[in-house]
Amino acid sequence: MQDMDIVYKKYSEIVYKYVFCLTGNEDTTEEIVQETFLVAVKDIKKFRGECKISTWLCQISKYIWYKKLKKEKLKKEIPLDLLQNTLFIEESIEENLYNKEKKTKLLKKLQNFDEETKNVMYLRIFGNFGYNEIAQIMNKTSNWARVVFFRGKQRLKEELENEK
Repeated sequence: MQDMDIVYKKYSEIVYKYVFCLTGNEDTTEEIVQETFLVAVKDIKKFRGECKISTWLCQISKYIWYKKLKKEKLKKEIPLDLLQNTLFIEESIEENLYNKEKKTKLLKKLQNFDEETKNVMYLRIFGNFGYNEIAQIMNKTSNWARVVFFRGKQRLKEELENEK
């Protein structure tokens, strides 16, 4: 059990950020993160080591979220102000304001993307996941993740340039 305490301390923030990107709700996110680690404790013997523990935990949380969606038929939207508060690091006031403005603009643009592209973009940009990890979480290939991210990045670039 002590090993799971270490796993929780090391990966709970990553899982929280990932789930929050999916749910956009702090209470739901906390509930799913708790359930994720309960499932992980129960099923730790099923972990084969074919991927990183963080990837395995994110997969568990994704399935819990989808199960919850089916059960409750939730409609989700990500409140930008809540998401922003979890993403910023300590900076000078000027840098923080400038970065908040840029991130707000970026997050607003991402809201218009299809679900898969939005998830890949969140995982890559805000979760700092690699393409292989994204592929495992999304049950796709790493090449698929690269292509989706590239196309999403191109679309973002075009939309931001059209605003000028």
